[in-house]
This record gives sequence, C-alpha cells and structure tokens, in this order.
Amino acid sequence: MVLLKHKAALILFLFTGYKTIAQEKEVAFNSSDKELVQSFNWAKETALHYKGADTDPVGPWYESALPPRSAFCMRDVSHQCIGAEILGLSRQNTNMFNLFAANISQSKDWCTYWEINKWAKPAPDDYRNDKEFWYNLPANFDILNASWRMYLWTGDSHYIDAPAFVNFQQKTVKEYIDAWVLSPDSLLTRPAHPNAPVPYNENDAFHRCRGLPSYSEGVPNLKTGVDLVAALYRGMLTYSEILTTKGKLKEAALYEQKAQQYRKHLEADWWNEKDNQYYTYYSNNNQFGMQEGETFLLWFDALKDTVRTNKTIKRVAASRWNVENMSYYPYLLYKFGAWEKAREYIVFLSNPSTARREYPEVSYGIIEGVVQGLMGIAPDARTKTLGTIYKTNSAGNASIDHLSLLNTSISLAHINRKQSTITNTGKQPFKWKAMFYGAFKRANINGNAVILKKGTDDQNRVISFVETTITPGQKVNVKVY
Repeated sequence: MVLLKHKAALILFLFTGYKTIAQEKEVAFNSSDKELVQSFNWAKETALHYKGADTDPVGPWYESALPPRSAFCMRDVSHQCIGAEILGLSRQNTNMFNLFAANISQSKDWCTYWEINKWAKPAPDDYRNDKEFWYNLPANFDILNASWRMYLWTGDSHYIDAPAFVNFQQKTVKEYIDAWVLSPDSLLTRPAHPNAPVPYNENDAFHRCRGLPSYSEGVPNLKTGVDLVAALYRGMLTYSEILTTKGKLKEAALYEQKAQQYRKHLEADWWNEKDNQYYTYYSNNNQFGMQEGETFLLWFDALKDTVRTNKTIKRVAASRWNVENMSYYPYLLYKFGAWEKAREYIVFLSNPSTARREYPEVSYGIIEGVVQGLMGIAPDARTKTLGTIYKTNSAGNASIDHLSLLNTSISLAHINRKQSTITNTGKQPFKWKAMFYGAFKRANINGNAVILKKGTDDQNRVISFVETTITPGQKVNVKVY
C-alpha cells in the first residue's frame, strides 16, 4: 500500500516544479573553537552514515528511528529534517515527507504511518493493520510544523502547496482533532482510548498505544501529555501561517485564535505553582504529574510567560534525560539564549564516552545546533530573506561553506561578533539581514557607511541590523561600529 502511494507521491513530486539545488561540495564548518569543529565533523560523518540507498524500495531516505529497524519515524524526521537539509539530503526529505503526508487515512482515524521502513512498508515494530498500531498523537502537528519549516528553509512550496500536503493539513486540524477528542476544553476530560480496537486488549501495545497522547512513552495510564498541548498550539499556529501565505486571511485568523485557546489552557491548567514548573502529564486518575516532556514546550515554542520560560530553560539545561531528549538541546539552548550550555551539550553529545551518542537524532541535532544555533542562520522563504547572527560570548570566529537554502547556496563567515561576510555561491538573489548583538549606530558595507536599525531578540537582547540584497556571485562584508 505504501509503495503504491509512494509512486503517486513521486509523480506528484515531478510535476510540482520542484528543483533540487545540487551541492557540488559538502557543507563544511570551521572555527577557532576546535572542539566545536571536531563535534561538527563527527556529527556530519555519523549523520551521512545513516543515509539510505536510493535503490531501496522506499526511495531516498535516511535513518531516523532505532537503527536496527532501517526505518524513519514521524517524530525523529520532524526533528532531523533541517540537519538533513544542511547536509544535502533534500531528495530524502522530500520523499519521506511525501510518504507521511500521502498515507493519512480515515481507516486509521486520520493518523498516517508512525514509522516506515526501507522496504516501503509500515514498520512491523509499530504496525499490524489499520486498527492495531502504535501512534503518538503529537506527531501529526510535528510533521505539519516541520513541513512549514522545510518550506521556510528551502523555498520549495511543494511542502505546503502540493495536494497531499494540503490534504494532510486539513485533515490534521479538523478530522484528526475530532477523532481523538483534542479540542481545547476536552484535554483533561477526554477518554483514555477514544478509538480503541474492539474487543480491546489492555496487554496489547497496538491497542493500548493506538493514539498515545504524548511523546513520553514510559508514563502509564496517561490521558494527556503537556507536549501534546504544546503540539496542538504549534500546529494551529503553523496552519494559520500557511493560510496567511496563501492569502486566506479570515481562515488564518480563526486558526490563530484556536492556537491561543490551547496556549491559554497550557498556562492556566498546567503550571505547578508549588514547584515553579509545568506538569508534564495528566493521568486517567485525574492527577497531574511530572516526568520528561518539558523539552517539547520549548521545541514547539509554546511558552510566552518570560519568567516561566526562563525557569523551564534552566530546568531543561540541567536535565540529563535520554539522548533523544538531549539531542534537541543544542538548537533549543542557542535559540533561547543559553549559548554556553548549548555549546556544552554539543561537545557532550559528541563525546565518545556519552552513552548512545550513535542514535541518529544526536548527530543531526548537533548539525542543526551549529548552523541554526551558533551561526544564527534563519532563512524565510516568504520574503526571500536570510537572517544571520553570531551567538557566542567568545572573541573567536566561525564559518560555514557550501550551505544550500532559499533555492541558492551560500558561504558565511562570522569574523567576530562585530563583523560578518557572506557570499552568494548559488543562482538566486536573496535579502541578507545581517544582525549583531549590541547597540551600534553604523555599519560599513563593502566600504560604504550605512545607518543601522535596532531590534530585540526573543530574550529582549538588543540587536543592530542592516538589510541588503545579495546577488548571485556577490560577496558582501558588514562591520558594525
């Protein structure tokens, strides 16, 4: 079944006008911080080791599940996709996302396949038939958000416009929520197993876990996980952003309101005043509890209360959960301002003594942490703008070469915290938003003085920036003073 839909997805892929930007050379990172260079190079080699063969029945793919399964699962792909794109695995991303989107179905209560293997089958470790299978409910919203991030990074509108993706979006924000009783006011009252097979067997994981309301799989008797609430918020907000891009402003406003309803419930119902942290699950015994799960509050960027957010960041940074959880830390800790901790985790996760560092998410997470985190590279296909900002307290330098994004390719060097150079090595122009931490008045752009604009980041740190168009082949140097 999957293979047939895979062929259909490939036909669709060929007729959407998608263009792959060939990377003639592999992406390369260099820095005065040699530990980071060593970590990046290990991560790159390890991640590419998990690249599947194009001749496999499923088509281009990369390992994003427990390696013995030769498979890719929704949560891991949602996390690994930007790291994979950085490493030139564009065809793999397109194929894998196509398969997840194309296989959503009413017979599975608007789930798709949680995990697909290289033989183009739903992985037998997680699937028996459409009524008996393993599935984590945050996954639909994770894939929805990941496909949006892929569009912003690559400029490939296939990720939001192709019929299979449009269908996946629509079914996820409507039928899926209804089928699994996930409206904002039902999260603490929903039944434990709204779509359980009949007769139901509690001892059968494909019955009990057909619709786990969390990514946390070790919590018994679970009604709702806080990560599911955060995923619902992000899913609704992402869909609103997609609709806005398509000019459907009235419908976009409706889904933005839906997103805020989930966030209000998150803040009103899930904050533990006594312990100054969020509860991470709510049981069928009507009791809140705390285990792993806080990571996804940051991953889905669901927190807006600055005090609570900072407490959560500190707790996450101090928590040595399993490597799956910690693989999110490099990107997230850079994103939320804990730069030194982010660097610490990159070095820790790549250390040969770290248990299970070979799990695929770890290497891909390090790649994303260096490029999006340390280098502050943030493409936005909506405006063909590339934002960059160097996130470090050191006086050193860092550079990235042969990086594909926005239908072109670049080389970027942060000479120091006050000077950056970019080269458009591809064939499409883009607008460079060169950002620097601190309140500077002017910048020198290739010898010409300009007035800088001011702004702040998500932690209210002052940023000075300038915007300039970079044409193919052009090299531009910006120095602030």
